[in-house]
Amino acid sequence: MSHETACQPKDGRGMLTLYQFPISHYCEKVRWALEYKHIDYRAVNLLPGFHVSKTTQLARHSFVPILQAADQVIQGSSEIITYLDAQYPEPGLTPPGPQAEEALNWERYVDDELGPHVRRCCYQILLDYPDIVIGLFTHRGPFYAKPLLKLIFPKLKTKMKALMDINAETALQSERQIDRVVNRLIDRLQTRSYLAGSQFTRADLAAAALIAPLRMPEKYGVTWPEKVPAQFLQFMDKFSSRTDWVDELYRQYR
Repeated sequence: MSHETACQPKDGRGMLTLYQFPISHYCEKVRWALEYKHIDYRAVNLLPGFHVSKTTQLARHSFVPILQAADQVIQGSSEIITYLDAQYPEPGLTPPGPQAEEALNWERYVDDELGPHVRRCCYQILLDYPDIVIGLFTHRGPFYAKPLLKLIFPKLKTKMKALMDINAETALQSERQIDRVVNRLIDRLQTRSYLAGSQFTRADLAAAALIAPLRMPEKYGVTWPEKVPAQFLQFMDKFSSRTDWVDELYRQYR
């Protein structure tokens, strides 16, 4: 089940289609890359729990983001950015020369060592607030999305906790991992403006997008809840003094 929003293509190459969850920070990586490059695309918002039939029809695995182009289907945020840089090279997100591997290494690092842990910690708290989660999952979705997810939410919550190994112990381990990664990023940025090279790259985009749920930037692409649970605010506050650079990247490049 899905819902679509679209822009009109301007370059004559046809419309790209992004299959996504609006709340996903990996999907935010792709939205940011597309919009940074001024590429028109159609967003198809899938409903968690119902997305599998569509994603496995399109690609090998069930996860999003998936980008459908005229010539192929690309799955995974890093793979999509690589495709976009090849097909739409300006402005580039992969720097030239040896700095390319450096940028890719930083992107892989935050994809693997940061993104899953932010997700786990967020859901450990927010899954106890069905109205908030359902609102985020059904952002710009079809009219029937909210009542449908309300009906299945208890089962969806159980399945998400099992699939993502979400519990109090693993969430604490993930919080410590976020702390380690954020400290490493801060150490890297103490004497330089960007993670790789002398300009904004996919490494900076990835790091900022994957931390973004802890900053709730306006340009992220969802409507954040007006009232955030106190426990979640306390969690965000643990990293707020060390992640303000994310806001600056959003201001300059998003």
